[in-house]
Amino acid sequence: MTTFAYSHSDQDLVNQPVGYWSSAAGAAVVNHIRTTLAELGLTQPQWWVLNQLLDHPDGRPLKEVVEVLKGYLEVGEGALLHNIGALRDRGLVTERAEGRIALTDEGRTLRDHVAGRQQRLRAQIHEGISDEEYVRALKVLQRMIHNVGGTAWHH
Repeated sequence: MTTFAYSHSDQDLVNQPVGYWSSAAGAAVVNHIRTTLAELGLTQPQWWVLNQLLDHPDGRPLKEVVEVLKGYLEVGEGALLHNIGALRDRGLVTERAEGRIALTDEGRTLRDHVAGRQQRLRAQIHEGISDEEYVRALKVLQRMIHNVGGTAWHH
């Protein structure tokens, strides 16, 4: 990995546009995550679905899973249903009675494998950033969202 250097002095950074930097950070991180997931045979929405089912051995209502996830990165209901169908076609999730979906044994095994990879990915993304700095950055972004009348939420 290359040596990190800030783009500007602190004095110059104070005048940099947060919209640009928050968008650039989001795009870089999401692209990196999606590339890693693709190497493991999953899309990001499929990864989200597998995680939503992890602690529900009897499954969860399909509508509930879609409702929780449809706002993530503006993926939408249609794309989620398509991704859930792809997971079902691969034998990673199963549809149960009353519109419930659940992980199969194969789905749980893949999810657990990918989770290990995701932990290493998270460590890479957070390298050189303390937990306190990370929390502060998120609080600053959340406050900026509030200040402009926006809303955001993540489970």
